[in-house]
Amino acid sequence: MHPFEEELTCSICYSLFEDPRVLSCSHTFCRSCLEGVVQASSNFSIWRSLRIPLKCPNCRSISEIPAGAVESLPVNFAVKAIIEKSRREAPACAATCSQHSRQPLNIYCLLDRQLVCGHCLTIGEHHGHPIDDLHTAYQKEKKNSSHLLQQLTDRYWSDVCLLLEKLKEQKAQCESVVRGDQMAVVQYFRKLSDTLEDKKQALLKALEEAKADVVVKYDPLIQRLEKMRAEQLELMSLNTAMQKEESPLIFLEKMGDMQQRVKALREKHLPQVEPVEVYPRMGHLLKDVWSKIELGQINKISAPKVKVVLKSKLRSRGGGQKRGREVKEHLQALNPVVQLLLVMTAMVGLSLYPPVSSLLFEAAPLYLSETLLPVCQGLHSHWQAVAVELCNRFNLLMEFVGRAVSL
Repeated sequence: MHPFEEELTCSICYSLFEDPRVLSCSHTFCRSCLEGVVQASSNFSIWRSLRIPLKCPNCRSISEIPAGAVESLPVNFAVKAIIEKSRREAPACAATCSQHSRQPLNIYCLLDRQLVCGHCLTIGEHHGHPIDDLHTAYQKEKKNSSHLLQQLTDRYWSDVCLLLEKLKEQKAQCESVVRGDQMAVVQYFRKLSDTLEDKKQALLKALEEAKADVVVKYDPLIQRLEKMRAEQLELMSLNTAMQKEESPLIFLEKMGDMQQRVKALREKHLPQVEPVEVYPRMGHLLKDVWSKIELGQINKISAPKVKVVLKSKLRSRGGGQKRGREVKEHLQALNPVVQLLLVMTAMVGLSLYPPVSSLLFEAAPLYLSETLLPVCQGLHSHWQAVAVELCNRFNLLMEFVGRAVSL
């Protein structure tokens, strides 16, 4: 704050003088402030062509403004020079008004509790508000600082701290639960992935064993026929070479030997090749059985034994499978409880006959899950529906009893 700021402040706008003009009473005001006073004068229209009487805002003495209006009043060059020098020498960090250029914040508005300039107080948004000078406002607010400190340390802020700790604790608990669920998801799918990988390797191993069976079944026959084919080609080559023989003795000897070899070759029995097929087919098994299994039941499915079987036997077995599918469809149309009882009774009854029991236990790993799992799922759904119906009936009964008691 400049030491002469009060003397350099206009008593109309409470800001540093801007273009200071001197009245006949020696009081100085801003030119723009005097123009405002002249404009507000009720006698302005009467004295417009003559000299304009103006009452000094400080001493209330009358000063006559020349016909040239305020512009013709003399400039207070001394005050103007002091203000310009103070502005040049003022520190760069001096606070100025953001709404009025180069106006210092030297007044404290008591209503809005903020620093304002003189223009804010006279023509700005703080017009008519109660004010204090900086020193007085400083002393008052300094006394109030202890009260603010008390407000910042009372029980309210203790509750805030307790609430903050509680929120942090709840956040930590929720984050711990989320981390636990994340670990559960990772472990579940890791276990599921391991199970699927084990099943995959088991199926591939079964197919490798089937491939080995194919090699054992076909390689000896192929090698036998390839040997016969090689002997045939050799005899054909010998026959071609023998045609060039000119000695009758040698020709006849070779001819007799070749006839014996051809006869022996033709008397060899050819292997009987019957159409075969790899069974069961993995594509059908994955589509018809594995794709219908719930995730939690995958580890209970065993890999089937893949074999190379004759198509004639496979067709007869296929007819049995067709009849089995028809029986399965009829079973699925029955009540789930009846389905389970019929399946269990049939299995126990058939297991008493040795031929049938051996076939049953051989086919069980492949078809047991396909047959019993839908039955168990249907049984679970049935009992769940029964439980829901019982709960509804019980609620209706309790509602009826409540109404009867109220009557």
